[in-house]
Amino acid sequence: MDNERQTLSTIAQDIAQVARGMGLDFYPVNFEIVPSEALYTFGAYGMPVRFTHWSFGKAFNRMKMQYDLNLSRIYELVINTNPAYAFLLEGNQLIQNKLVIGHVYAHVDFFKNNRYFSRTPKDMVERMTTHAEIIRDYELQYGREWVERTLDAVLAIQEHVDYRSHISPCKLMKNEPKLSKEKIKAGYQIKTRIKRASLPYEDLWGDLLVDEGNPLPQPEYEDLLLYIMKFAPGLEEWQRDIVSIVREESLYFCPQIETKIVNEGWATFWHARIMHELELTDAESLEFALMHSQVVQPSRLGLNPYYLGVKIWEYLAQVKSPNELFELRESENDLSFIRNHLTRELVEELNLFNFRKVGVHWQVTENKWEKVRDNLVQQLINGGHPRIVVLEGDYEGKGGLFLKHCHEGIDLDIVFLEKTLALVQFLWGKAVALETVVDTKNVIYESFNGQVSRRQLPKSEKNKDYFGE
Repeated sequence: MDNERQTLSTIAQDIAQVARGMGLDFYPVNFEIVPSEALYTFGAYGMPVRFTHWSFGKAFNRMKMQYDLNLSRIYELVINTNPAYAFLLEGNQLIQNKLVIGHVYAHVDFFKNNRYFSRTPKDMVERMTTHAEIIRDYELQYGREWVERTLDAVLAIQEHVDYRSHISPCKLMKNEPKLSKEKIKAGYQIKTRIKRASLPYEDLWGDLLVDEGNPLPQPEYEDLLLYIMKFAPGLEEWQRDIVSIVREESLYFCPQIETKIVNEGWATFWHARIMHELELTDAESLEFALMHSQVVQPSRLGLNPYYLGVKIWEYLAQVKSPNELFELRESENDLSFIRNHLTRELVEELNLFNFRKVGVHWQVTENKWEKVRDNLVQQLINGGHPRIVVLEGDYEGKGGLFLKHCHEGIDLDIVFLEKTLALVQFLWGKAVALETVVDTKNVIYESFNGQVSRRQLPKSEKNKDYFGE
């Protein structure tokens, strides 16, 4: 194992030199070789360490089963921190690790320079370690069942944070100060945390930092987790702390959700070029070509982000200068990348089309390139999640929470809606209502004491702003 580590270290240094010579700019990377059990555990949790929850175990079982059945394989997991951490799968061949190392350096270059990652904490492993300790302490104090019930509810709406709040118009200082584990833990109680200004998202409290006697914020507030954390009348302080923890971790993962295609395409684009600069044997060249083709192989069941992303970057490399490519790497997310650079030629070359299920059969519904592009852009809005906003925190004058689904042509899944609304009602402590559209009809779902009911919105209230004409 020591010889393997030394060989890996030497190869990583050589590839880093090649990557930097091509213009990539990345944080130092710590590489570790781990067995499949560990790698798939990290993949399920999203990090090497995190608080425990049954949903992570469910994800692990699904991912590990696919690996055991040779249906899918994770070659590496790279963590957006400074220094970055990359975990390589034990049993990878040497040529596979060479490709993976080049891929990792390009990912870290993207993490460091893309504006959507500009406010993510670079000491998130330490922060999540502290989060896990805090939640374990709460389990001891208040009981595992009560803590798990709270986590069930918060994780059900973890995507409903303000997706724009992690974006900064300018980059953080390169020597961003880190907080010690003790300082993070000591400052995590909500009342203390509001007064601090050292956390990366602290200025995002914005209009929620109001005095107790002042009215609640104005309508259409987008950060549901922050709203619940600040104003839910039924939450204990330790539960607010759990909401705060999940929210901070969700904000950390937001950029990864928003840049899956452009980021994976960037890493694939560069690992191919790095590998062509290395001195490979004929056998290694053949193995590299096989592995690369597997990575970018089109999927019959969905969109392969590696394939679509690298094809767009390859097209841009033909029409843009190297400096322009790096400028695009700084500014793009998936939505803008597809909207601005998915051309007619690419749609036709990749044989992209819109389709839907009619009865028991799948049918092609559209193959005009603009419609294909626009449909894909539509799916990427808000990270692919429905947009839910807070309209009022005193619904019907009884302290209820009134939400609105900003319908953009796609109905909500009613089963999930009802279950999730009941969980939000558990957090809020009083009645919760949500306005949406079902089969072109405006309806309101209401949850109280775990029971969900539905009523159609009166015609007089349709297409009317909740707070007035």
